[in-house]
Amino acid sequence: MLGLIIRIRQTKWAGYLIPLPACLLAWAGHSALAQAGAVNIPLLPFFTALVVTAIFGGFGPGLLGVIIAAMMVRGYFPGLPALLTAISGNFVTTLAADCTGIITLLLVDYGTTTAIKLDQASRALRTINETLETRIRERSTALLEAQENLRQAQKMESVGQLTGGIAHDFNNLLTGIMGSLERLETRLPHATPDELARYLATARDATARAANLTNRLLSFARRQPLNPSATDINALIASMEDLVRRTINPAIQLEIAPCPGQCATMVDANQLEHALLNLCINGSDAMPHGGTLFISSGNACLTAAQASQLGLSAGDYATLTVSDTGTGMTQEVLSRAFEPFFTTKPVGKGTGLGLSMIYGFTRQSGGGTHVVSAPSQGTSVSLYLPRHHGIAAAPSTTAAPAASPIARLGENILLVDDEASIRQLAAEVLEELGYTVHQAENAEGALQILHDTPSIDMLIADLGLPGLDGGELAETGRTIRPAMKVLFITGYGDRAMSNATRPLPGHMLLTKPFSMSALATRVREVLST
Repeated sequence: MLGLIIRIRQTKWAGYLIPLPACLLAWAGHSALAQAGAVNIPLLPFFTALVVTAIFGGFGPGLLGVIIAAMMVRGYFPGLPALLTAISGNFVTTLAADCTGIITLLLVDYGTTTAIKLDQASRALRTINETLETRIRERSTALLEAQENLRQAQKMESVGQLTGGIAHDFNNLLTGIMGSLERLETRLPHATPDELARYLATARDATARAANLTNRLLSFARRQPLNPSATDINALIASMEDLVRRTINPAIQLEIAPCPGQCATMVDANQLEHALLNLCINGSDAMPHGGTLFISSGNACLTAAQASQLGLSAGDYATLTVSDTGTGMTQEVLSRAFEPFFTTKPVGKGTGLGLSMIYGFTRQSGGGTHVVSAPSQGTSVSLYLPRHHGIAAAPSTTAAPAASPIARLGENILLVDDEASIRQLAAEVLEELGYTVHQAENAEGALQILHDTPSIDMLIADLGLPGLDGGELAETGRTIRPAMKVLFITGYGDRAMSNATRPLPGHMLLTKPFSMSALATRVREVLST
């Protein structure tokens, strides 16, 4: 009904077609009532006609209806004026009746208009509700796309910075290696032993720095093989104190505050020592004119809210904190502190991999890193590592005697690596030590050798073999030779970390790049276990 009223009112001329038929129907009703002997109240049917006209037509058609009704009452019902005159006078009563009709018209029109507006508002609200979910979904999709585009742009910027830094450092290292080898080749017929030794030392130093760079990159990428053990952080700090004092600026005062009781964590102790030394060097560099360097440890129980700020789970953590009273960092520098190759140090004074390496190491160890810094207020770096409640061994102060790399009679080794230069060089060194070496470039060839060769004492396999990888080769090979020892060699990889963190009997790991002497020593260690 309300929809019909709205459509009629929206058509301007349609409402004016209502008053005359409505009044004629009212007159017909009045005549029917009169003939039936009912009470003759002419205003009642005309009042109904005025209400209907005002509802459907509005104020204008309703006013026209009032005029038509008045004319009909006065023209067709001569007894009515006499009745009204008898009540209170002809003119005043007629005017009062007309005014009553107009007031009724206004009230009905106002009520109808209000109902129409409410209906329109209700319809608009329903339309908004129906489209709200769609609009929210569209805006959410647009927001996610914008965020993804921003992340992609930041990722590409980081990749560009990372690749640029890698290319810069490796170009420097390769230049040293290539130059030394070129000079060695040129001067070989006439050079003195001292000259040859100098060129070899330069090349060896460059390769050592390249190996250190790749290890830092793997640490940042959280792919370095770790060897976690129960480590007492207080004992580790104490064992590093002398080295830290010799490393930092003599004008800097060192203060150490170990926590009372045990502060232990399951972590790679060597990597934690590197992280501590790196933080101390950073703190020393931030205080060129002297200051105070604080090293402290502690135990913390993080709530869910506290842990979420570090990207961790709630629980118990052991902490290692290094603070300085140096120059501090601005918020802009602090926001980029963990980016690889980002550094504020002068050219040649830092690689920009220190904090990124520490960040990757702590995340790979199940912990997190928190940095607080402000200009002229110093810097505080805290490492949160999962707390170990068992017994932690103190750092070893004496090195175990190195095993002799010389082969024992009849020891056979299967060497598998898809890189021919590494495979051939390693085989040559091992054969010089007295081992019998069988070579394969993939797992299929290695399995064939295992089937055809009567005795294989040890498998040396690259974890990143194409097809069947080194880990799968070892598992399959153990079904053929259950007593076979295994040494994995790798540059990176999840399988490397898995074998490093969960060692199995007869399995050991050697990470690339490695020296041939390290390979010979590790082979002897594996065969002697």
